[in-house]
Amino acid sequence: QVQLVESGGGLAQPGGTLRLSCAASENIFNFNAMGWYRRAPGKERELVADINVGGKTNYAGSVKGRFTISRDHAKNTVYLQMNSLKPEDTAVYYCHVRILQRYTWGQGTQVTVFS
Repeated sequence: QVQLVESGGGLAQPGGTLRLSCAASENIFNFNAMGWYRRAPGKERELVADINVGGKTNYAGSVKGRFTISRDHAKNTVYLQMNSLKPEDTAVYYCHVRILQRYTWGQGTQVTVFS
């Protein structure tokens, strides 16, 4: 089973930036899609962004224009560049890969945005 290792979470001030990384244990082109969900306290898990094998990206409306998902095939890694962070971006962010309808999840990384 694919292993996912996330890094890059932490603390940021409103308007600040963070970059999340998710390294997969196998070729990312084996996956139909790869990306990030998040779960904020008291809220349901929501898709933040993903990128499919063809390179098409998809973003939640709340992050469009602020977050950018990208990938490095040589490193089997997907990145989430988060700019103009807001307190409402505070959540645990989970990397995922999808093969057909099966998801594999990372362990999650905490992002906290506070003044």
